[in-house]
Amino acid sequence: MTEESPATNGLPEGRLSGRQVFTDLVRQAFATAAQEGWPRIVLCDADFTDWPLGDRAVVEALNAWSTHGRSLQLLARGYGPLRELHPRFVQWRVTWSHLVEAQACASASADELPSVLWSPVWTLQRLDTARATLVASRSAERRVLLQEQIQQWWHKGAPGFPASTLGL
Repeated sequence: MTEESPATNGLPEGRLSGRQVFTDLVRQAFATAAQEGWPRIVLCDADFTDWPLGDRAVVEALNAWSTHGRSLQLLARGYGPLRELHPRFVQWRVTWSHLVEAQACASASADELPSVLWSPVWTLQRLDTARATLVASRSAERRVLLQEQIQQWWHKGAPGFPASTLGL
């Protein structure tokens, strides 16, 4: 970790690096979201393969966070890897389907789609997924910039990751 400054909610700010730092921050962000009642969370990544979404602690935090008026938006190129690697999260998604919107943007390359955890109070962005270089911020300017970037991709996508796969 580098250039880290403590935030009032316990989430760091600044440039950080390391795969373990990333997974720990994602876990910590969901725990903080549950404690502070964040109304909205947006997750964006090519495929979420290296996110700890299936971890018991993350799913427990999501269960604690899930109440009326909350929303989780997911944006990915596709959800096949997430379904295979994170069955606990997939089950959580089925249970709380009314809180989740998911878009698939298959037209984006893996490098084009940002890797971001966005909330109304804090953001975590992986600048380089291979080297696990991160920026954590509570800056309103950065939140707006990332939100605009995610929304541009959102509008290029189509509904994806349904809660159930009903067929005839």
